[in-house]
Formats: sequence, C-alpha cells, structure tokens
Amino acid sequence: MNPSQPLPTPTGTPVRSRLATSRTKTPLTATKLTLGLALGVCALVYGVTGCNNVSQPGPDVWATVNGKEIKRDEVEKYYRTRVNPEGQEPSQEEALTLKLNVLDELIKNEILLERAKKLNMEASDGEVEDKFTEMKSPYTEDEFQRQLLKGGLTVQDLKSDIRRELSIQKLMNREVVAKISITDQDVNEFYNANKAQFNVAEPTYHISQIKVTPRKDPQIRNRKNDDATNDAEAQRKVKMLVDKLNSGADFAQLAMDYSEDMNTAATGGDLGYIPESALNSAQVDPQLKKTVVGMKAGQVSAPILARDPDGISYHILKLIAREAPGQRSLTDPQVLQTIRDTLRSRKEQLLRLAYITVARDEAKVTNFLARQVIEANGKLPDAAKSTAPPKQEKPQD
Repeated sequence: MNPSQPLPTPTGTPVRSRLATSRTKTPLTATKLTLGLALGVCALVYGVTGCNNVSQPGPDVWATVNGKEIKRDEVEKYYRTRVNPEGQEPSQEEALTLKLNVLDELIKNEILLERAKKLNMEASDGEVEDKFTEMKSPYTEDEFQRQLLKGGLTVQDLKSDIRRELSIQKLMNREVVAKISITDQDVNEFYNANKAQFNVAEPTYHISQIKVTPRKDPQIRNRKNDDATNDAEAQRKVKMLVDKLNSGADFAQLAMDYSEDMNTAATGGDLGYIPESALNSAQVDPQLKKTVVGMKAGQVSAPILARDPDGISYHILKLIAREAPGQRSLTDPQVLQTIRDTLRSRKEQLLRLAYITVARDEAKVTNFLARQVIEANGKLPDAAKSTAPPKQEKPQD
C-alpha cells in the first residue's frame, strides 16, 4: 500500500540591462529586433513568469508535478516508514538516497493519479472505506492505533494512500492489463523453450492447512483475530473447525478466518507445491508426512497433533493436488495456467514500465531536491539530515 522520493535556476545578466548598454550604438530597427528575439528566448526558457521574475519554490517544496507541489514533510513521512527505528541510523548519504527514491515514487504516483482523475477512474469513498475496513480488521483498535503511530501516519494519511493506490490500480487495469493478450502460439513457444521446467523429478503435493496452537502468539493475523491461548481452547477451536468443515464450509475461508499460521492464513492456508523429499525433512513431523502421502486429491484430514519448529500444534490438512514424477505435457491444465500466468506477468511488467515512462515524459516535473544535491558540489544539503521525531521516553513511575 505505501510510496518513494525529490533549486533555484541560475540567472544571468538581465536582458534589459544588456540592451541598455548597447542602445546608443544600435539602430532603432535592430534594437527592436534584438529586443523581440531576447523576449522570445526568455519566454521559451522561463515561461509566463517573466525573465527577471522566475518564481522560486519555498525551501520545503521538493518537487512539482504539473504545478502540484510535493513537500518535504510528505517525503520525510514516508522515509520514516522505511527506516527501522531500532536499527542502525543510516548515514546522511544513505538517508538522502532513500529520500530521493521516495520522492521519485511520489512523483510517479502523482502523475498516475492525475491521469486516473482525468479518466474518471478515481476510487470512490465507498471503495476506500471498504479497503480501509479490510486492512483494519485483523487488528484490535489498540493494535491498529499502535501500527499507525509506529509508521507516523494518521487515519487520513492511510485513507489518502488507499485512494491513490486503488485509483492507480484502476488506471493500470484499464490502460495496461486489459490490453494484454496471450495467444496459443505464445504458449506453445514458451513450452517448447522451457520443457525441462515441466519435468517433475519426484512426487509433489499441493497442500493447504489450518493450524491451531495451544499458546498465545502476538503475531497472529487471521481475519477473526482468533488465537487459542491454551490446550483446552485449542481443542475446542479444532472441534469447531471440524464441525464447520463437515457442514460444508470452505476450507480456504476457514483458514483465512481462524488459522494461526501467520505465513499462510492470508492465502487460505496454501502451502504451495511441496516435493516428497521436503516431507522427509527433520523439521516435518513424520505423522504429517504419513497423512499427506495417504490422502487423495481434494481430501481433508482429521486433526493431527504434531510437533513443528514452534512446538506442538494441531493441523488440519487439505490435499489440493498430487503430481507423479515425469514430463508434464501442454494438455495439463496446471502447466497451461502456469505458462499463461508467466507470460501475462512479463507483458504486464513491460507495458507498465512503458506506460509510466510515457506518462512521465508528458508531465511537467521539476525535482528540486535532486537539483540541491547536484548544486551542492559534493557537500550534503540540509535535506540529508534526519528529521525523525525524537524517541519518546517511557514515563517514570
């Protein structure tokens, strides 16, 4: 959901004074001609602001995009979200490099957001609120406020970021994604050039899981924010899950709502494709391997009490698919989908880059922070100094 980065133009001897010094030596017609040419050049260089009156931004303006200002405070805000407050403080050169990167992202986002608005594709208030609620749902109110405070953001900051992100996503879906086509010839050529990639060396299992631990874990991030804290709670939770599954509940939805595996809950418990050799790892409880090997595709296991690196946990497994070793043909739906996804991703990256490049070329952008760096002649401008707020000391009892 989050972005990146961004003085004065040098002036020479005023045109008016240069003309004045030669007025006595130049015929009137030549003077008018010289003056006209000079004013023309001035207009080309400085626009409508006038030759001697070039508008200069304030020191807190680090870039402009089609006249829209991007200020230092905004760059610093996002910069602080990318620096670990507990880690080693970056050098001034590192800090300034990161700020330039942040500013560059903000510039690109502003260009794309302007395009989205012109095409009436800006996210609605309802869409923003829905996404905001979705992002907030895994946290308690106190946890959510702590996360905002940690990032130096307000609720309004977050909603502004969401609106920008959704608007740009809409724009890209229309201007880039919708224009991508994958032909059968594209698929055939990719398969023939990458046949070895589809030669499976050993049996492979596509597995999903719902995990329940009998201990409190502050990192739990399922949709219900549900976490068993002892064995009795864990057993009750497992029984509830089994009852729901037996009643026809969707496995992936239950995993997103209740699984205590922070790495897979958000993706419906999907563990991906696991080769049989990985199941022989010392970190995998033998009971889990035995269960997986004995399952049929689409089957859901009974709860398994197994030991993993974090301790004893309950696992409910679903075998989505089983693959025997051997060469996969192009008639295999999974092979076909993998190739199409790969080609689509490649084309999208290429078209996205080209679209953003053209959009930037057509925008009027001035990066004043970059100018400061160049004009500092090897020295570091004030922008390199950290503006992170001082750490608050814990109140004494």
